[in-house]
Amino acid sequence: MNLNIVLFQPEIPQNTGNIARTCVLTNSKLHLIKPLGFTLEEKHLKRAGLDYWKDLSLEIHESYEDFRKKYPEAVLYLSTTHGSKFYDEVSYKEGDFIVFGRESSGLPDYIKEENRENCIRVPMLQTSTRSLNLSNTVAIVAYEALRQLGYPNMK
Repeated sequence: MNLNIVLFQPEIPQNTGNIARTCVLTNSKLHLIKPLGFTLEEKHLKRAGLDYWKDLSLEIHESYEDFRKKYPEAVLYLSTTHGSKFYDEVSYKEGDFIVFGRESSGLPDYIKEENRENCIRVPMLQTSTRSLNLSNTVAIVAYEALRQLGYPNMK
Protein backbone atom coordinates (compact mmCIF):
# COMPACT_ATOMS: atom_id res chain seq x y z
CA MET A 1 0.00 0.00 0.00
CA ASN A 2 1.25 3.47 -0.86
CA LEU A 3 -0.81 5.45 1.66
CA ASN A 4 -3.48 4.98 4.28
CA ILE A 5 -6.50 7.24 3.92
CA VAL A 6 -8.49 7.48 7.15
CA LEU A 7 -12.04 8.85 7.34
CA PHE A 8 -13.13 9.71 10.87
CA GLN A 9 -16.88 9.11 11.17
CA PRO A 10 -17.78 9.93 7.56
CA GLU A 11 -21.35 11.08 7.04
CA ILE A 12 -22.00 11.27 3.29
CA PRO A 13 -21.94 7.98 1.37
CA GLN A 14 -21.18 9.58 -2.01
CA ASN A 15 -17.99 11.13 -0.63
CA THR A 16 -16.84 7.82 0.80
CA GLY A 17 -17.63 6.07 -2.49
CA ASN A 18 -15.58 8.62 -4.44
CA ILE A 19 -12.72 8.30 -1.94
CA ALA A 20 -12.86 4.50 -2.26
CA ARG A 21 -12.32 4.86 -6.03
CA THR A 22 -9.37 7.16 -5.41
CA CYS A 23 -7.89 4.63 -2.99
CA VAL A 24 -8.18 1.77 -5.47
CA LEU A 25 -6.58 3.80 -8.26
CA THR A 26 -3.70 4.98 -6.05
CA ASN A 27 -3.04 1.66 -4.27
CA SER A 28 -4.01 3.20 -0.94
CA LYS A 29 -5.83 1.53 1.93
CA LEU A 30 -9.08 3.10 3.14
CA HIS A 31 -9.78 3.12 6.88
CA LEU A 32 -13.26 4.01 8.13
CA ILE A 33 -13.69 4.92 11.80
CA LYS A 34 -17.17 4.34 13.20
CA PRO A 35 -19.82 5.44 13.68
CA LEU A 36 -20.57 5.85 9.98
CA GLY A 37 -23.40 8.07 8.79
CA PHE A 38 -24.57 5.31 6.41
CA THR A 39 -24.39 1.56 5.93
CA LEU A 40 -21.88 -0.10 3.64
CA GLU A 41 -24.83 -1.36 1.64
CA GLU A 42 -26.05 2.20 0.91
CA LYS A 43 -26.88 2.51 -2.80
CA HIS A 44 -25.27 5.97 -3.09
CA LEU A 45 -22.05 4.59 -1.61
CA LYS A 46 -22.01 1.68 -4.05
CA ARG A 47 -22.90 3.89 -7.02
CA ALA A 48 -20.15 6.43 -6.29
CA GLY A 49 -17.60 3.61 -5.94
CA LEU A 50 -18.84 1.89 -9.11
CA ASP A 51 -17.34 -1.57 -9.55
CA TYR A 52 -14.15 -0.69 -7.64
CA TRP A 53 -15.35 -2.14 -4.32
CA LYS A 54 -14.00 -5.61 -5.08
CA ASP A 55 -10.49 -4.14 -5.44
CA LEU A 56 -10.59 -1.88 -2.39
CA SER A 57 -8.31 -2.52 0.59
CA LEU A 58 -10.63 -1.53 3.44
CA GLU A 59 -10.41 -1.61 7.21
CA ILE A 60 -13.22 -0.60 9.51
CA HIS A 61 -12.44 0.48 13.06
CA GLU A 62 -14.97 0.59 15.88
CA SER A 63 -13.50 3.81 17.29
CA TYR A 64 -10.54 6.17 17.02
CA GLU A 65 -9.08 4.51 20.11
CA ASP A 66 -9.28 1.07 18.46
CA PHE A 67 -7.62 2.49 15.35
CA ARG A 68 -4.74 3.91 17.45
CA LYS A 69 -4.34 0.63 19.34
CA LYS A 70 -3.93 -1.22 16.06
CA TYR A 71 -1.47 1.37 14.66
CA PRO A 72 0.30 2.90 17.68
CA GLU A 73 3.47 3.81 15.76
CA ALA A 74 1.72 5.20 12.69
CA VAL A 75 2.67 8.61 11.37
CA LEU A 76 -0.57 10.56 11.14
CA TYR A 77 -1.19 13.72 9.14
CA LEU A 78 -4.48 15.36 10.03
CA SER A 79 -6.23 17.37 7.36
CA THR A 80 -8.00 20.26 9.06
CA THR A 81 -8.91 23.83 8.19
CA HIS A 82 -7.00 24.72 11.37
CA GLY A 83 -3.72 23.12 10.28
CA SER A 84 -0.55 25.13 10.81
CA LYS A 85 1.15 23.82 7.64
CA PHE A 86 0.03 23.53 4.06
CA TYR A 87 -0.39 19.95 2.87
CA ASP A 88 2.61 20.26 0.54
CA GLU A 89 4.99 21.45 3.29
CA VAL A 90 5.44 18.04 4.88
CA SER A 91 7.50 15.07 3.68
CA TYR A 92 5.26 12.05 3.21
CA LYS A 93 6.57 8.51 3.43
CA GLU A 94 5.11 5.31 2.07
CA GLY A 95 2.58 3.91 4.54
CA ASP A 96 1.75 7.25 6.18
CA PHE A 97 -1.80 7.78 7.42
CA ILE A 98 -3.70 10.87 6.29
CA VAL A 99 -6.74 11.47 8.47
CA PHE A 100 -9.83 13.41 7.44
CA GLY A 101 -12.73 14.42 9.68
CA ARG A 102 -16.50 14.46 9.42
CA GLU A 103 -18.01 16.49 6.62
CA SER A 104 -20.08 18.56 9.06
CA SER A 105 -17.58 19.21 11.84
CA GLY A 106 -14.09 17.96 10.96
CA LEU A 107 -11.89 16.27 13.54
CA PRO A 108 -12.49 16.57 17.29
CA ASP A 109 -10.12 18.81 19.24
CA TYR A 110 -8.64 15.93 21.26
CA ILE A 111 -7.41 14.24 18.07
CA LYS A 112 -5.95 17.49 16.71
CA GLU A 113 -4.27 18.22 20.04
CA GLU A 114 -2.49 14.87 20.25
CA ASN A 115 -1.17 15.36 16.70
CA ARG A 116 -0.78 19.14 16.65
CA GLU A 117 2.59 19.12 14.86
CA ASN A 118 1.11 17.10 11.96
CA CYS A 119 -2.03 19.15 11.30
CA ILE A 120 -2.08 20.16 7.65
CA ARG A 121 -4.47 22.17 5.51
CA VAL A 122 -5.33 22.89 1.91
CA PRO A 123 -5.13 26.65 1.34
CA MET A 124 -8.38 28.36 0.37
CA LEU A 125 -10.02 31.74 0.54
CA GLN A 126 -11.44 32.71 3.90
CA THR A 127 -15.12 33.15 3.12
CA SER A 128 -18.38 32.28 4.77
CA THR A 129 -18.10 28.73 3.40
CA ARG A 130 -16.31 26.17 5.56
CA SER A 131 -14.15 24.06 3.28
CA LEU A 132 -13.75 22.05 0.11
CA ASN A 133 -15.71 18.86 -0.44
CA LEU A 134 -14.16 15.95 1.46
CA SER A 135 -13.52 13.76 -1.58
CA ASN A 136 -11.82 16.66 -3.38
CA THR A 137 -9.61 17.35 -0.36
CA VAL A 138 -8.61 13.69 -0.09
CA ALA A 139 -7.63 13.65 -3.77
CA ILE A 140 -5.59 16.86 -3.49
CA VAL A 141 -3.62 15.70 -0.45
CA ALA A 142 -3.20 12.08 -1.59
CA TYR A 143 -1.83 13.09 -4.97
CA GLU A 144 0.69 15.45 -3.38
CA ALA A 145 1.88 12.61 -1.15
CA LEU A 146 2.07 10.30 -4.15
CA ARG A 147 3.96 12.94 -6.16
CA GLN A 148 6.53 13.10 -3.37
CA LEU A 149 6.80 9.31 -3.41
CA GLY A 150 7.35 9.31 -7.19
CA TYR A 151 3.91 7.87 -8.02
CA PRO A 152 4.91 4.32 -7.04
CA ASN A 153 3.62 1.59 -9.37
CA MET A 154 1.47 4.13 -11.22
CA LYS A 155 1.52 4.79 -14.96
